[in-house]
Amino acid sequence: MPPFAGPKPHLDGFYQNSRDSISNVITIDVGGQIFQTTRQTLALAGSKSLFSKLSNLQGTIPFIDRDPELFSILLSLLRTGNLPSKAKAFDVQDLIFESRFYGIENLLINSQSNPSLFEAFNVDKSTILPLSGRDSPSTISTTQFGSVHVANGCKITSFDWSLQRKSTILTQFTAIDSLLALSPKTVAAGATDFSGLQIIDLDKGIVKETLNWENVTRSSSTVQAIGSSPEYLFTSFESGRRNSNCVMVYDINDGFRPVTTIGHYEIFGAELDSAIPATKLQWISSHNLLMASGSHSGPAGVVGNIRFWDMRSGNVVWEVKEKVDCFSDVTASDNLSALFKVGVNSGEVFFTDFRSIGAAEDSWVCLGDVRKVINGKKEGSGCKIESHGNQVFCSKGGNIELWSEVLTGSSIKGENGRVEDRVFRKNSMGRAKDMGGSRITNLAFGGNKMFVTRKDQQFVEVWQSSVRGF
Repeated sequence: MPPFAGPKPHLDGFYQNSRDSISNVITIDVGGQIFQTTRQTLALAGSKSLFSKLSNLQGTIPFIDRDPELFSILLSLLRTGNLPSKAKAFDVQDLIFESRFYGIENLLINSQSNPSLFEAFNVDKSTILPLSGRDSPSTISTTQFGSVHVANGCKITSFDWSLQRKSTILTQFTAIDSLLALSPKTVAAGATDFSGLQIIDLDKGIVKETLNWENVTRSSSTVQAIGSSPEYLFTSFESGRRNSNCVMVYDINDGFRPVTTIGHYEIFGAELDSAIPATKLQWISSHNLLMASGSHSGPAGVVGNIRFWDMRSGNVVWEVKEKVDCFSDVTASDNLSALFKVGVNSGEVFFTDFRSIGAAEDSWVCLGDVRKVINGKKEGSGCKIESHGNQVFCSKGGNIELWSEVLTGSSIKGENGRVEDRVFRKNSMGRAKDMGGSRITNLAFGGNKMFVTRKDQQFVEVWQSSVRGF
């Protein structure tokens, strides 16, 4: 957003010397140092900020008893949308506290941790976040602008968007298997061995509410997965006897009021495939669909299913049944309009266009070595795959593969003989010294950061795109 919304400057940053422009200039005394700026620049801070109130003053020079050097940094932020280079000389916490005083922390966050600043080809491991205790992270969840919550053992450890402030609370769980950030201060948490989904206030360290589901036998239920849309909270429950499951839908904006139940399945006899609980829930905003995926290992190998639910009708719109090289993990990309998986046997990445789902019995296109599909070695066991922006990230042991679409003007014939209209290529990411190590257990994205956890490690890796500032 340009710093000027009124009269056009004669040169960049300079107003013409006229009566109208002079009346537009505001003089402010901060800690004994005089600053001058325009009403338009101050108005960029938003109507609820102190800067906005200053812009409405007439015929007086306000005095603010604050640090003038920090004020200078924040005024530069208003003028350009970025922090000046001299901001590196200050502690980030000092700037955060000062931005809160003036009511512009959102602008500071936007300049330093905006998701648009994430550049997949310019990401390096920048720091590690140490965790309390001996437990390794079991699951993590992020917010849009880069704060992160980490479940390790019975604890939830939280870091703010600057990664400077750390807090830890104890929960009633022995171990947390599912975690979802509803806001920087509230999470939903559940476990596969503990009844109910808990809504937890992280500031106060209390359980605000517990959500449950009961089947016809009134048995307790455990949480298998959590997801959300702007309106709804989705929770995959499995009965304590493991003979039934469903996905419950709650209204986030109405005190988590139960809205409906979708995908209620019961196991009949030995047909385990008839009721595989969803272990991953993802909202597909471009189609207003909920993706629910789950798999299990049986005598015939690993089988699973991926269902796309229409919330309005409660019906399955698309369904993918997995029998050959079932997914170890799966993700949907709105930006790429495609579904991606990593095969549990081959360890290779596959994709299918949203338009192809349901059009054929097997619409998957292997992006790697298709010969590995039938090897049965489970090379993909434990691999994770996540989409972010226009890229797809897949963990292989201790490394991360970055897949990007290559725009071509013609169709290409793949190894399986199909004509492929879309082409994806694998890229390396980060520096060579940052790759390798213990097996990756979680990948998550928030702000301009990627968060990585590894097996038997008591910390979180932060991979970050460089931005001007800190």
